[in-house]
Amino acid sequence: MKLAFAGKGGVGKTTLTAWVADYLAAQGEDVWLVDADTALSLGQASGLSREALPDPLIRRDDLIRERIGSGMLHLNPDVSDLPESIAVDLPLGRPPRQDITPGKKRLLVMGSVSGAGGGCACEANALLKAMLANLIIERNEWVLVDLEAGVEHLGRGTVASADGLVVVSEPSRRGLDTAADVAKLGRELGLANQALVLNRAEPTDIPRINGLPERTLFMPELPELKARQLSDPAVVGLADHTQPDEIANKLLNALGRQV
Repeated sequence: MKLAFAGKGGVGKTTLTAWVADYLAAQGEDVWLVDADTALSLGQASGLSREALPDPLIRRDDLIRERIGSGMLHLNPDVSDLPESIAVDLPLGRPPRQDITPGKKRLLVMGSVSGAGGGCACEANALLKAMLANLIIERNEWVLVDLEAGVEHLGRGTVASADGLVVVSEPSRRGLDTAADVAKLGRELGLANQALVLNRAEPTDIPRINGLPERTLFMPELPELKARQLSDPAVVGLADHTQPDEIANKLLNALGRQV
């Protein structure tokens, strides 16, 4: 199953992506995590040190030239070998269960065209789209994509073939308005299987805003996570991962997949 996580910046979509991936790996599932956000924080959120983070694919001029070229661009390159060759392994954020062999968590740091720096955005965008298409369309594995804040990646259609869209928001009118915009654009691309996750919120009534996903889940604030945010960028490896696992399980069930 392939899931895209989107929403306004700072609402917790990277945290949720890392939690779902760790939950799946703990159940024995292999998971690809794709960091397609300019902030490039999914690796650290998943327990990887800053020093171990690879260069984003979008800044790999050598690969862009090799696969896309320059001048006359090759816009449909063969990238089938790239995921395994440039991915880094992520640690499981909990002690493994004795009755389950943990799955692999592998991180691809893509970045976004808006953070690519100089050069032709067409070349970088072509490689980014080709890699996402290979992961989402060609592979029968779990793929979780942490998108750029807002709707930039959805607007380019790079995740149009995903199985589900997770729209993350804070419990505020600004956050919900952005969430509605993201959800609408997702449906225009054919992503009708959607769920809204309200972060740092207890179950409550929310304003009726046209476009919001019908299915809503609530992700409460975790005191342990809040207490360690200034000292540890990781959101996995909590002493008690009961609540992150519960929200991950509820989310997957809401999108039609049981693990």
